[in-house]
Order: sequence, then C-alpha cells, then structure tokens
Amino acid sequence: MQYERHTEIHPPVRPVRRRAHALTAAGLLVALLTTGACAASDDIRGQGLKSASDDKAAAPAAAGAGAGEKSAARSADGPSASPETASSLVTHVIHTATLELEVKDVAKAVAVARSAVTKGLSLGRIEEETTERLDESREGAHLVLRVPQNDYGRVLDELAGSGKVLSRTSNAKDVTGEVVDVESRIATQRASVARIRDLMDKAEKLTDVVTLEGELSSRQADLESLLARQESLKNRTTFATITLELSEPYEDGKDPEEETGFLDALGGGWDAFVTMLRWIMVAIGATAPFLAAAAVLVLAWRLLRSRLPQRRTTPQEPSEAPQAPPAA
Repeated sequence: MQYERHTEIHPPVRPVRRRAHALTAAGLLVALLTTGACAASDDIRGQGLKSASDDKAAAPAAAGAGAGEKSAARSADGPSASPETASSLVTHVIHTATLELEVKDVAKAVAVARSAVTKGLSLGRIEEETTERLDESREGAHLVLRVPQNDYGRVLDELAGSGKVLSRTSNAKDVTGEVVDVESRIATQRASVARIRDLMDKAEKLTDVVTLEGELSSRQADLESLLARQESLKNRTTFATITLELSEPYEDGKDPEEETGFLDALGGGWDAFVTMLRWIMVAIGATAPFLAAAAVLVLAWRLLRSRLPQRRTTPQEPSEAPQAPPAA
C-alpha cells in the first residue's frame, strides 16, 4: 500500500517540476531579451547623442571653414561687404586749398596750371577761370581747379613752384561719419519705399490707395534728397578743390600802396580837388538849361510888369458944409 501511495503521489510532482523549470527558463529568456533590448536602445541612443554632439561640434568648424572660405574669397576677389561696412572702413576727406602767386606772365601761368591739372591720366579740370587787367601794365587771373585726391599734393606743389608764393592755405575735413550716415538713411528709405509699394499693391479701397500714394511721394522725395546729398559728398571727397590767384609784379618791383609820402599825399589831394571841380562843372552843365529857362521867365515877367498902366488912387476931399441962408 505504501508503494501504491508512493506511486500515486509521485507522478503529479514530476509535471510540476517540469513546469517550474519551464517558467524559470521563460523568465530568464524574457530577462535576457529585455536586457538586450535596453542595451540596444542605450547603444542606439548613445550613438544618436554622439552623432548629434558630433554634428554640433562640426557645425562651428564648418561655419569657421565657411567664414574662412568667404574671407579668403573676399580677400581674393576684393571687398564684397555691404556699402555701410565698406564705407566705415574707408576714410572720406574733403581737401581744399587756396594759393596766391606772383608770376611774370599770367597767360603762361594759366597754361602751366592747365597742364598740371590734366597731366597723364588725371581727370582734373578747370572749373572756373577769370582773367582781368589790374592796371595799365598788369594782369591777374582767378582759377578754381578740381583734381583727384591722388593728384592733390602733386598739383599743389607744381603750382607753388611756378611763381612766387604770396599766401598758401590748405584744409582737410573728415566726413566719413556723414557719408556712412547718409548711406544708412538711404538704405532705410529704400526699404520704406518698397514697403509702401507693397501695401499699394495689396490695397483694395480707394481711400487707402490715395493715402499710400501721398506717403509714397513724400518718402520718394526724401530718398531723392538723400541721393543728391550722397552724390555731392562723393564729388567733394573724390575731387579736391584748389583756388588759384595769379597776379603780375609791378614794373619797378614796388607796390605804390606801400610807399606814401608828402608828394603822394599832395598829388592825391590835387586829384581830389580836380575831381571835385569836375563834378561841380558837370552839375552846372546839367542844370544850365533849367537855369536859363528860369532866367528868361523872370525877365519877361519884369518887362510885362513895367509896361502895364499904373492905377493912381487919389484921396476923396470932404464935401463943404452947406451955407446957411442969410437972415432976413
């Protein structure tokens, strides 16, 4: 009986053990799979983060390489920066000079000045030229020269060497800030005009179109004013201005205004006296016809007055009183 009990109890235990082993194996397999999946995901995530960090690290390098290529291309091809940046890097200066010379021959000096301005590939020009006679034996000339900035010093030295320098002044004015400001305002104004035009294209109401047209006209006028100012600055900074005064010396080499003595004062007084008499005679000659006419009228009036009969008025005598009749 005990054997039978044993045989009856033992068979159910074997399947339980197998089932326990199977569950254990399944749990281990699930744990392995889960661990592998987590490891794989961690590897993938790590690779992704690594690639992202590599990309981020490579981005500055690429940007630096691109900037280096751009700077290399800029240095090879020339300045390609914006107008404002380029203008801020360049100095804009207005050069002006005034030169007064004493020369032996004004005509030859003018020819020398013209040759100095237009020498070689220079684009200089004579903007104004005036020649006049100062007195009976002397001539003078006034010239305004416009020369490129690169030729400014050369032309000024050549002109100074063509005669005796009486006076020389030069001036240099830095207008770089003004040039940059005008260029910036032009860019802003152009963008404003473009926005107004875009709004006009999208406007549907007539009142909106009229209002935008007025605003566009005002901003366009401001833009044209800024462009004109920019052109003026460009002209004055590209070309320097030299004002040249030429005069011939006196025959005796002395200026008569520098020496004034008694004889000079006497001669000046005599000239003034003669001039005064001359003007008096001119005044008398101008008024003589009127004086003659007035004299004739006065004479005629006197003659007529003398010929008219004079009326004599005698005093009336008092009447005698009537005599009384004699008494009877």
